[in-house]
Amino acid sequence: MARNATNDLLQKAKKLKSDEFYTQFSDIESELQYYKSHFKNKVVYCNCDDPRVSNFFNYFASNFKELGLKKIITACYREQVSNLFNTEEDENGFFFEYTGTDGEKNKPSSNDIVYFNGDGDFRSSESIELLKQSDIVVTNPPFSLFREYVAQLVKYEKNF
Repeated sequence: MARNATNDLLQKAKKLKSDEFYTQFSDIESELQYYKSHFKNKVVYCNCDDPRVSNFFNYFASNFKELGLKKIITACYREQVSNLFNTEEDENGFFFEYTGTDGEKNKPSSNDIVYFNGDGDFRSSESIELLKQSDIVVTNPPFSLFREYVAQLVKYEKNF
């Protein structure tokens, strides 16, 4: 069953400066079916995604061979660790690279994650270095910084 598309949630998020949106796997699958040929031999960068929970990462990892991807890079702004004993955020962001090689699992373990020296903001020099390695960027950007985010992709001549 398809969801009714409105921008009420986006308008509310803009007003509240809330950037936490998670796209459903089925929505990603429905939209990206039209662009499959664009991913062949490409490096996809999901630069606003925690690979442990991101449906964008899950989609690309699940369809890695079918899409003919070269690599997926996914990066996360500050690790979101919250449990009964720790309610604070880690100051460092992190990234994960997936190449789809045989035997490689498509879910990162703590050993697979590489921590940034900084917070992993898409504007940081560390994130920009990963952006330069990519061909296509697919993610949910921080909506409160949407114009700045898109301007950066245009500056670095990235498809998105």
